[in-house]
Amino acid sequence: MWISIVIGMLTGYLLGNLNGAVCISTLMKDDVRSHGSGNAGLTNFIRNYGNTKALYVVAVDALKAVLSCLVMGNLLKSYDMYLQGVMLGGVAVMLGHVFPVLLGFRGGKGILSGLFIAIVADWRVAVLIAVVFFTIYFITRYVSLSSVCAAICFGVGFCVFHCDNIVVMVCGLFMMALTVFMHRSNIARLIQGKETKTDLFSKGKSK
Repeated sequence: MWISIVIGMLTGYLLGNLNGAVCISTLMKDDVRSHGSGNAGLTNFIRNYGNTKALYVVAVDALKAVLSCLVMGNLLKSYDMYLQGVMLGGVAVMLGHVFPVLLGFRGGKGILSGLFIAIVADWRVAVLIAVVFFTIYFITRYVSLSSVCAAICFGVGFCVFHCDNIVVMVCGLFMMALTVFMHRSNIARLIQGKETKTDLFSKGKSK
């Protein structure tokens, strides 16, 4: 079993290195990290290239998250640990997305990955975080605040729906904590009233 876990985690981590924002901006002969906040995430991509091209970013990040979860889940399925495997695959791909060794450890913040991990692991948590994210976003226009609240709901959701599964709960809380940690500078700006609002439906700049 442990060999399967190591193989699955390594596979998930390497998949996480395939950052959608970086991949798509590179195909456009540019680097999203050289613009705006310098972050290799969806929000910075939308601010600089618009939401139409951002659909390709979502596709890449969704595919890698789903693939990592399914690979790890199926590796542990024979041990009757499919859901635990899915969550471990989620941890691996999120670590690869946030701290990608192939990109100099300059990755995204993990919220998009979290959504698709939840879709594979438990659709109820996915619905919960999507509702929370968009409700707060449409009220405030702060993507960072919406992301932090959604991340907290991610961790709480897996604890509530899977309170009898310690591995699932720990993985859920770990991914929640990691996402909130990656938004620490945004949280500081929110407290100071200096955070930037974002129009996720803007056409953005032409590049």
